Amino acid sequence: MSATINNPLNVLLVGNPNTGKSTLFNALTGLHQKVGNFPGVTVDKKSGSFKLNETIVEVIDLPGTYNLTPNSEDEKVTEQFIRKANNEDVIVVVADVTNLKRNLLLLTQIVDLGKKVVLVLNMMDLLQKNNQEINVAKLASLIGIQVIPLNAQLGKGVGELKLAVLKATKGSIHFIDENNSDGAVDETMKRYQKINQIVDQCLTLKGEDKNVGLTRKIDNIITHKYYGYLIFLSLMLIIFQAIFSWSSYPMELIENGFLFVGEWLENTLPPGLLNDLVVNGIVAGLSGVFVFVPQIAILFAFIIILEDTGYMSRVSFLMDRILRQFGLNGKSIIPLLSSTACAVPAIMSTRTITNFKERLITIMVAPLISCSARIPVYTLLIALVIPKDKTIGFFNLQGLLMMGLYLIGFLAALAAAWVMKMLIQSKERSSFIMEMPIYRMPRWKNVGLSIFSKVKVFLLDAGKIIVAISIILWVLSSYAPTGKFEQIEAKYAHVETDNYLSQNKTDDNLSQENIDDIQSKIAAEKLEASYAGIIGKTIEPLIQPIGFDWKIGISLVTSFAAREVFVGTMATLYSVGDEDNTSSIREKMMMAKNTKTGEKLYTLATTLSLLIFYAFAMQCMATLAVVYRETKSYKWPLIQLVYMGVLAYASSFIVYHLFS
Repeated sequence: MSATINNPLNVLLVGNPNTGKSTLFNALTGLHQKVGNFPGVTVDKKSGSFKLNETIVEVIDLPGTYNLTPNSEDEKVTEQFIRKANNEDVIVVVADVTNLKRNLLLLTQIVDLGKKVVLVLNMMDLLQKNNQEINVAKLASLIGIQVIPLNAQLGKGVGELKLAVLKATKGSIHFIDENNSDGAVDETMKRYQKINQIVDQCLTLKGEDKNVGLTRKIDNIITHKYYGYLIFLSLMLIIFQAIFSWSSYPMELIENGFLFVGEWLENTLPPGLLNDLVVNGIVAGLSGVFVFVPQIAILFAFIIILEDTGYMSRVSFLMDRILRQFGLNGKSIIPLLSSTACAVPAIMSTRTITNFKERLITIMVAPLISCSARIPVYTLLIALVIPKDKTIGFFNLQGLLMMGLYLIGFLAALAAAWVMKMLIQSKERSSFIMEMPIYRMPRWKNVGLSIFSKVKVFLLDAGKIIVAISIILWVLSSYAPTGKFEQIEAKYAHVETDNYLSQNKTDDNLSQENIDDIQSKIAAEKLEASYAGIIGKTIEPLIQPIGFDWKIGISLVTSFAAREVFVGTMATLYSVGDEDNTSSIREKMMMAKNTKTGEKLYTLATTLSLLIFYAFAMQCMATLAVVYRETKSYKWPLIQLVYMGVLAYASSFIVYHLFS
């Protein structure tokens, strides 16, 4: 009976790390994907679907594992899903054909469980480049299941795999008696004896593995004890230069597009509350996030490409020597670098670190690494004090400052890790074992799909929060305790009339300028008298020592929902009561004045103080929630919130007074 929409056929994608599972997943499901968590755990789950004839197939991409004896949380998830697979589920084992013996260990264990299995021989193009051959039909007969040769990068063999899934059967060969009394080591040795016999009959080696030789030569440079670090830092510099230089034109297009939409809506919708809410609340809030999509997409693109080529594994190896001095592990660098995208999945990825102390320290310091949610904040604030055409030699000064903020976060993470190394006691021994995959060209379709998926998640997650907060802020900014707004209007009513009458009636421009000035003062006083203003004024005494006013205070509070909400909040606060909707949020902030001194509000001291605060502060409820779920204790997220808050405030205080 064919699977239906209500009862789909489930396919589990499993395999060793670096076998191309993600690429195959993208090739099978295209854009029909969703990202979530496995039931009961915070490990990332990618699922998608495809339709073949009348059959709906649901595909789940499981974390990589080498065998069914898990060492990490990720591997435990995969092991549990495999063992619980029912008789109708199909398990697709993705194997790197250039490293077949090691990959077949997992396959033999799954076959012996009596599950429906299909074996995929991925990276067939590399086998051919190395002048090697494999007898696929003979391999299929020796292991008793369907075997599909495939090149996931080019999509070759994907159609055959879809058909094979529908015809999948349980293996006809039994490798090891599952009820035997041998230990795990003896069982593994017996499996490898049979695997070696099978592979030797099917695989013909006609020449040296050229990719392995090339990889070795590249590694002599990339992982050099001196050059390796310079290459890594150079790559980071290129990334941050690209974030500013490549994104400037599309950002201007998006910014102008939102200004056009806001102006059109203001002129189209009838005057009143709805007009004000849509233009100054929702549109202003969303524009403050969408405008930074090009920069976020560029950051994601670089991270995905570095992972796809195999460079990230080298960074782990390279950094292990340094990180061990601070109580971390070479594997910690992956969560730390992943935190440049988002700390939530980065903290989930610490499950690959088997040592509890090193994993805990990595979790505690990962949020200090600047994430993509900080990019809108950094970009907006940097643009307030540094012109985009300002350079030092060949380098854009905005890009250098952005890289500096990331380096400061990384150094702060190392310092915090060193302190925790002294405070957290553990007798558990540490080890570092990581596979070094051969270098490969990025799978460009996979890169494109991954960027699209990550940006979509970013926009949907941030968009929902921003719209909600923008509406709340608009309400708080547009209403005040009874009679407050009326008092302000009465205060300026006679001033406006007297001012107009006192002007020479032929000098209409001057009269209009004065009227506009009075209207601007009315709007400013109304905003301060509003409920939002009351909240901000309550916070202001606490944040004045670090150079912040009440509007920044409101933004700090709303940023706990998500850091990028800062931009949306500022856009809403500076738009409410402002009849000039032709200026961007950056332009409005550049013209903002300190109400007490009349001087420019966003001075170098205030802006740098705010940048440092956002670099260090824990302003993300989602991160705190995932830290609680990973540590199963309120203690660690509370410590994290306090120590990062104190660090942010103290650092901002020093920076503000140093540059004042």
